Amino acid sequence: MSSVEMSEGSVRVETCGDQPLFYRQTLPSSGAAELCVLLLHGIRFSSETWLKIGTLETLAAAGYRAVAIDLPGLGHSKAAPAPAPVGQPAPGVFLRQVSEALQTGPVVIISPSLSGMYSLPFLFQHSEQVKAYIPVAPICTEKFTAEQYSSVQTPALIVYGDQDIQLGEASLSNLRHLPNHKVVVMKGAGHPCYLDDPETWHKAVLDFLQSL
Repeated sequence: MSSVEMSEGSVRVETCGDQPLFYRQTLPSSGAAELCVLLLHGIRFSSETWLKIGTLETLAAAGYRAVAIDLPGLGHSKAAPAPAPVGQPAPGVFLRQVSEALQTGPVVIISPSLSGMYSLPFLFQHSEQVKAYIPVAPICTEKFTAEQYSSVQTPALIVYGDQDIQLGEASLSNLRHLPNHKVVVMKGAGHPCYLDDPETWHKAVLDFLQSL
């Protein structure tokens, strides 16, 4: 894999009472990247997950800027006034402020599990700032109507593990109303399917990004 530049830092956003949010970032060794991928995470995870399974490095090696944040109260990000109770959609402005603070430009969002409470409102309220959407069995999909989904033209790659019979299939039944979507079902993989088969996960994400 080609060399990539890796760094850590924190950003402050108003929605969290200006409490710092921790992030990890990788850049292509050239330093130039046309597209930024913002990686969110589930409740038992953090930005470290994407470091451990090589997603941050893989994206940067393929020419993308990759930023993985620790969501409020998880990983290295302190519990601040949370933008919303767990399981309820957070204000879409939260990820807009994160993107602005990180100067991402229109961003690709990778959003597993818990992070659906943040990514879905951002997608619906600020779709012009979402270059593409990669949901991985996110929560909160049932909080929005088929009409809301069908109004979003953002390209989406819906990913879930075929062993995730609960959230995987439930989220798909809602997300399939996004008009511009593809589906990848990862064989033999559970709810955090990217952990079970990082190689298949990385190939699916890179193939999708290259199609944008």
